Amino acid sequence: MANCYIPRSMEPVLRRAARQFPAVVLTGPRQSGKTTLLRHVFGGSHTYVSLEPPDVRTAAAVDPRGFLALYPPPVIFDEIQYAPDLLPYIKELIDARRPKAGQFLLTGSQNLMMLEQITESLAGRAAILRLLPLSQLEATGRPQAGLPWERRRKSIPVRPTPLPQTFLRGWYPELVANPRRDTALWHASYVQTCLERDVRSVRQVGDLTTFQNFLRALAARSAQLLNLSDIARDLGVAVNTAKAWLSVLEATFQVVVLRPYFANIGKRLVKSPKVYFTDVGTLCYLVGLRDPRHVVAGPMGGAIFETAVLSEIMKVLLHRGADPQVYFWRTAAGSEVDFVIEANGKLIPVEAKLSATPRPPMAAGIAAFQQDLGEKAGDGYVVHSGEIRLPLRERVTAVPFGEL
Repeated sequence: MANCYIPRSMEPVLRRAARQFPAVVLTGPRQSGKTTLLRHVFGGSHTYVSLEPPDVRTAAAVDPRGFLALYPPPVIFDEIQYAPDLLPYIKELIDARRPKAGQFLLTGSQNLMMLEQITESLAGRAAILRLLPLSQLEATGRPQAGLPWERRRKSIPVRPTPLPQTFLRGWYPELVANPRRDTALWHASYVQTCLERDVRSVRQVGDLTTFQNFLRALAARSAQLLNLSDIARDLGVAVNTAKAWLSVLEATFQVVVLRPYFANIGKRLVKSPKVYFTDVGTLCYLVGLRDPRHVVAGPMGGAIFETAVLSEIMKVLLHRGADPQVYFWRTAAGSEVDFVIEANGKLIPVEAKLSATPRPPMAAGIAAFQQDLGEKAGDGYVVHSGEIRLPLRERVTAVPFGEL
């Protein structure tokens, strides 16, 4: 990765945060590129220290003040969750030099526990940013292009992309930068690492085999309404156990739980959330897909495409430092929109359609949403798997996945 760095959308955000806050915390899943990004942007100005090796961890725990004296700011502390006891002492050093920005740059792979500790120790002193795997725009050299509804130029050149192969591989930087890496072997190793290290450190999971079955059951339901009771019954575990395992996956950035959008429009709306995997390559691996021909042609094709669309929206928003306000909309009568994004005071409806030939009927859900929400609703978009952009009806445009 060091010799083939891929520019990230977050670079200007990181620099700005380091100019304004004493500390910057960069979180995200393992292998999403956190260390590479920080070392690329700040390698010339900050000392780098990994807290993952056991001897370094022990030194930090035994004598925190001595350890910090050995590595004074400006410094990058990688994987801070391995040495959480350092945080109160980092706070002490920050308060002694409060006006000084960019003193400590911290990374961590576990959102839940680490953010609780950071909130307690570094409240008001740290900017918190989240880095997911590469967005499509980053992987294709357009890190600052933005989403279709944000661009002044309504369209950008779309590079023909073999979507089945791309989805099967996913967007983790190591796989994008090294096309010869074996996809299935890499994802198998990644899932095992997640199970053996992250899961056990976030929450004690006694039966890893059952947890792995839970992962696969959840993957089979990606892009669907989430019913944990059904999954728990199928696996023979308690519902509270399933809830706890889901929270682990959220905490380690493996899944996104999407909530429904509610508005006072006098309609009965579906209240259950939907679940999506953060990386479409992980999803394909967990549902047993190994052949690109089966990725979009099989029964999971629509769910995989929908997962890929949400993943791109989330990555673009998160990598600019935003807090994504993304929902779905579904009425009891059957009208639905895959994604609703709050942007510039409007609600942007987006549909994901696995079809290379967009047609006006694909915009029916968006039209119903615009009618129900009135002035709150913005222009709508149907993201499809083809390569053309065209209007489907008034205020609804079909855009190719390559524009995300």
